[in-house]
Amino acid sequence: MPLLDLSSTKASIMAANLIPHANPNPLILSPPQSSLSSAIYSSPCKSLLFKAPSFGPLRSRSIRRWYVSSIGASLSAVDSPATSGSQGEKKLLLEVKDLKAVIAESKQEILKGVNLTIYEGEVHAVMGKNGSGKSTFAKVLVGHPEYEVTGGSIVFKGENLLEMEPEDRSLAGLFMSFQSPVEIPGVSNIDFLNMAYNARRRKLGLPELGPIEFYAYIFPKLDLVNMKTDFLNRNVNEGFSGGEKKRNEILQLAVLGADLSILDEIDSGLDVDALRDVAMAVNGLLTSNNSVLMITHYLRLLEFIKPKCIHVMEDGKIVKTGDISIAEILEKEGYKAISGA
Repeated sequence: MPLLDLSSTKASIMAANLIPHANPNPLILSPPQSSLSSAIYSSPCKSLLFKAPSFGPLRSRSIRRWYVSSIGASLSAVDSPATSGSQGEKKLLLEVKDLKAVIAESKQEILKGVNLTIYEGEVHAVMGKNGSGKSTFAKVLVGHPEYEVTGGSIVFKGENLLEMEPEDRSLAGLFMSFQSPVEIPGVSNIDFLNMAYNARRRKLGLPELGPIEFYAYIFPKLDLVNMKTDFLNRNVNEGFSGGEKKRNEILQLAVLGADLSILDEIDSGLDVDALRDVAMAVNGLLTSNNSVLMITHYLRLLEFIKPKCIHVMEDGKIVKTGDISIAEILEKEGYKAISGA
């Protein structure tokens, strides 16, 4: 199916395209795509009881085409093909080499040779001053049309990521949670997640889940992110507080799964309790087969989700990589304390 024009505005990237049809077969949609954010380095571092809500008629039955380019449905690690390359027994998940990219319209260079290697089961964090290239790198990973890759390579699970369309990157197992999740009026969480999850199952050649089956699947995941069931009936992010939006992003991750989850400042706008809930949910989703790449400015997130490596990005490059001590130094002394940053 044709994709939306992603090149105009951020709003267009986040829009959902809904077209009613008379076909009674539910959940016909084109695969959602995801965006990613990452940083790069050339080598690895040292029983609840409750009453089920009444959903009412599922709008998915009247939707022919559904495309949301801002939120990705990703393959769970258990469903993913084996990855070549290893570090001991670990499999290589993402390898970025000398990645360079410019703004497509102005040709201004933003990424100037980014390098990063992530293996399965690893948590990495990227820190850096505003304007250092973190978000641009994330958008390049997902194939955002505002940017053009001019050099380097990205290999994800042995595949050339640069040859994939954005939705195919999502289908391959990439997921990104956004700094400012966009509202999608008229589309409930339960419909959106059911459709996205079934798109993934169709890709795998598995039968789709009906509304009742899907509810049984999603119910325990609500407890994971400490969300009430009425969130399922609310429109995607519409009227949500900042904390509720971040929880909703992690609920999407819990439902859809991912081999590599990119969490772009999930700590922004969260109080301590909300941050703890989100972090516990992320930790609960970690396995030896999937990985997380976080972008953050603050040490507090890293105290809840412990990273293996921290990368400092500056002027479109990774200038320093190390352990949690880097974040502790930045917290006390700022970026001037980091050599080269």
